Amino acid sequence: MKNRTIAFIFARGGSKGIPRKNLQLVGPLPMIALAVLCGKQLPEVERVIVSTDDPEIAETASVFGAEIPFLRPSELASDTASEFLAWKHAVAETSRLYGPFDTFLSLPPTSPLRAPCDAQNCLRELWDHPGTDLVLTVQEASRNPYFNMISRDADGSVRLVIQRGNGPVRRQDAPPVFDVTTVAYAARASYVTEASALLAGSVRAVEVPKIRAADVDGPLDLAWVQFLIAQGHPDLALPSL
Repeated sequence: MKNRTIAFIFARGGSKGIPRKNLQLVGPLPMIALAVLCGKQLPEVERVIVSTDDPEIAETASVFGAEIPFLRPSELASDTASEFLAWKHAVAETSRLYGPFDTFLSLPPTSPLRAPCDAQNCLRELWDHPGTDLVLTVQEASRNPYFNMISRDADGSVRLVIQRGNGPVRRQDAPPVFDVTTVAYAARASYVTEASALLAGSVRAVEVPKIRAADVDGPLDLAWVQFLIAQGHPDLALPSL
């Protein structure tokens, strides 16, 4: 039986760090468009659905080939709303409209430098490990709690976040740690429906190159992404029209 995979893009209209963030241009295209085009280029994906509360985002996404069969309720689009609840809403609405499906793929527009292969690697990791509920993307962390991250005590003294006796004296000797990125998330649709929290189940990770893991949260992030594109970095493979 064919595995039904649906890609989702969650893009609310409000943004404090960058006003109208999901419509900001990265190269010649809005960030929302890059996410849609990435999903459209994945042969594993049956359809690309955008969950938004914003009519302008919906209109822009539809121009580039996304479907907007429902709008996200306002209570799931506030600054304090959990995106995981928006995932649950999207899975429920999509299942109601198009029938049950197997795999949920989220392509956040705030990671505009992702390559289609990054999303495909997440899908493959999920499908190759039947007991896995969720696969997320990570990058190697620039700081390590075993070596160069500290916490401060009440008296002002500091200590390593994770104590290891004598511990490593070089960063290379510390156990590797990773930052979660927003490049892609692949999950069993049933897990999204049933889980109490994003990481409540069996979770695996796919590492992505740092240059493709940029997460646009504020103006400096956007400037950095635009700079990388202007430089024509060879590791970037943005989706095309």
